[in-house]
Amino acid sequence: MIELPWIDPSDEECHFPDVSQALLEPDGLLAFGGNLNQRCLLKAYRHGIFPWYNEGEPILWWSPDPRTVLFPDELKISRSLKKTLRKAPFQITLDRAFNSVMAGCAEPRKDQSGTWIDEKMGLAYQNLHRNGHAHSVEAWQDGELVGGLYGVAIGKVFFGESMFSRATDASKVATAHLVKQLIAWDFKLIDCQVYTDHLASLGAREIRREQFTTLLNQWCDYPNPPTSWPLEIDVPCEQTISL
Repeated sequence: MIELPWIDPSDEECHFPDVSQALLEPDGLLAFGGNLNQRCLLKAYRHGIFPWYNEGEPILWWSPDPRTVLFPDELKISRSLKKTLRKAPFQITLDRAFNSVMAGCAEPRKDQSGTWIDEKMGLAYQNLHRNGHAHSVEAWQDGELVGGLYGVAIGKVFFGESMFSRATDASKVATAHLVKQLIAWDFKLIDCQVYTDHLASLGAREIRREQFTTLLNQWCDYPNPPTSWPLEIDVPCEQTISL
C-alpha cells in the first residue's frame, strides 16, 4: 500500500511533493491536507497541481499524466458553433459575475448528487478573484446568466477550473470569446486538467506531465494582464479561427 503524503494545514508555505510522485491510480493523486489560502493555491497551479475533492473529504491535490491543454491558436470552431456565433444569441462578459459563475459550476451534474465546489472552495476562489488572480467569463441571454467558466491566470497561462451551461453552446461560446481575448493578451497555454469530449471538440489535447511543467516554467513568470479583465475583442463569425 502506498502512503499518500500529507500536507500540514498550518504550513503556510504548502510544501507539495514533486509532481513525479503522483499516483498512477487514481491518476495524478499527489497529496492530501493543506489549505486553500491564496499562497498555497497559486503555488500549486504554478507547479501543475490543482485541488479537487468531494464535499466532506479532506483537500486532495492532483497532477494527472497526461495533462489536457488547449493551445490558444489551436481552438477549433465547428460548423454548428460558427452558426451559433453568427446568430450571436449570448452577450459575453468578463469578470462581471464571478460568484454566480462559481455557483453555476457548483450545480450537480446529471450523473452526480453532490458537488466538488463546496463553501470552502468557493470562498477560496472568490478571494483569488478579489485579488486579481481568478477570472470568470459569463454568457447572458435576455439578462439571465446561462453559462460561463472560471479559472486562474498566472503569467501567460490560464488554468481553467470549471464551466457550466444552461443553454445550448453557452459555455462553448464563452470559451471561444475567452480564447480570442487570451490570444490578444499573448497567452500561450490553457490548462484543461483532464480530458473530456467537450474539451476535445474545442481543440484541447493531451500532453505529458513533464512537458506541461516545462511549459509552466517558460510562461508563468510573465506579468499578468489587467487585474479586472475587460472584454476588448469580439469574435465575429467570419474571423479566421482554426478548424
